[in-house]
Amino acid sequence: MDPRIWIYAAVALALWVLKTLYDALTSPLRPLPGSLFTLLSNIPLKLATISGRRIYFIHALHRAHGPIVRIAPTEVSIASLLEVKEIHRAGSPFLKSKWYEEFVMSGVPGVFSMSDPRQHAERRRLFARAFSKSELRRNWEAVVREKVRFAVGRMKGEIAMNGGQGDGRGRCDILKWWTFLATDVAGHLMFGEDFGMLELGVKNEYIAALERTMKASGIASELPLLAFIARNLPIPSVRSFFRPNECLTAYGKRAVTNSRANSASSRNIFSGLVYESEKADGLTETDVVTEAANLIVAGSDTTGITLTYLVWAVLSHPSTLQRDLEDELSSLEDSYDDAALETLPLLNAVIKETLRLYGAAPGSLPRSVPEGGASFLGYFIPGGMTVSTQSYTLHRDRELFPDPEVFDVTRWLLPGTYGSGGTTGASNSSQTQTAPAFSPFGTGPRTCLGIHLAYMELRLAAAEFFRECRGVRLAEGTSWEGCMEPENYFLIAPRGHRCEVVM
Repeated sequence: MDPRIWIYAAVALALWVLKTLYDALTSPLRPLPGSLFTLLSNIPLKLATISGRRIYFIHALHRAHGPIVRIAPTEVSIASLLEVKEIHRAGSPFLKSKWYEEFVMSGVPGVFSMSDPRQHAERRRLFARAFSKSELRRNWEAVVREKVRFAVGRMKGEIAMNGGQGDGRGRCDILKWWTFLATDVAGHLMFGEDFGMLELGVKNEYIAALERTMKASGIASELPLLAFIARNLPIPSVRSFFRPNECLTAYGKRAVTNSRANSASSRNIFSGLVYESEKADGLTETDVVTEAANLIVAGSDTTGITLTYLVWAVLSHPSTLQRDLEDELSSLEDSYDDAALETLPLLNAVIKETLRLYGAAPGSLPRSVPEGGASFLGYFIPGGMTVSTQSYTLHRDRELFPDPEVFDVTRWLLPGTYGSGGTTGASNSSQTQTAPAFSPFGTGPRTCLGIHLAYMELRLAAAEFFRECRGVRLAEGTSWEGCMEPENYFLIAPRGHRCEVVM
């Protein structure tokens, strides 16, 4: 090999090192707390991201350095309640960063990725009525209830089918069935027809295509150069992986068709919206393709994962929490509805505590610092930098949530309403203090559009499961270390990709 190549390489490396050091020494974020590595390079953050450890990496920096930390040369994370509220308040100048642009499903931004506040508000207003609690209960509760009962029936059937194997105790992977449930519910609402995943027990083409698209978006958001090269490679399989999928477009067009149908059986969440928006030159077919995909993502794995952790957390306390929750639910009439479930203190405390510790989307919400910069906690952050917040850290603030890693439902209950062993429940004042910090669905005007649907599914599914599967237990090996510790790829999910229960 020509020795000059080594000389050129050495010179290039030396120049890169010098530039990195110069940028670090002159960086306006140099005064901020954080490790030396985060000042020199964004590689530590990217390595944590692609290894599924991003929330832990950022949380560890906060534990070591306080409520404001530098996590990359141009990015800051903030975990102080007042500052978080300021960043995400209505009318805030902190707009969604360019990171969200990689999550555009069909070439146009949807409600999830829109950075312009006015555009976002107009699009959100279109969906506001359809996703309100009253409309969801009136139009969709019966659909959700039917699918919940079918899902729990499939779980009981799988347990019975596997009962003759091994130790004679039937096993069931609840993560699989909860994910199928949430996806079929979302599919029915978006398209007027579900995906048949509960019935068939497998993922359909649309979900497989959507998962590939999300993976490609995740790679592109962290490694944009790699994604750019891949999109232009003369290898069809690689190129298509990073381009919008035709299957998503085809299903989106079915959503438009069904939204215009007169049949009640094919009605979907877009019924009425397309017609009304077309009169105002608003929601196009491409918009429906985008929003349908966004809402499927927002309502499938998220709810399935949360339900899985809810059951796991309750079954981890069989002699206390599981027993008491089963007793509370057994007092219901067989004709109970979501409104009745909303009045049950223990069920709703379990849901809230699950969302606090194991909400499916606890990671960073990156925002661009506006022109002119901003000051937080005594530090100035120039315009154009990225400031992010993550509920994972805020939900583990010891001053807001004492013993934050402990699953303690009494945080959400009135004094004396529940508890054994001397536990009396949280005080009114402590609940008032922690309520603004509780943000599993985001915060401010960007709060998740499907929050009421998510709560309805969580209540109905948890109630049906613990009424129909009394005495269920965690299978051997379904421990935190062996299976349930979360990995973080945008959402969290059990590292073992399963959660088995036995009867």
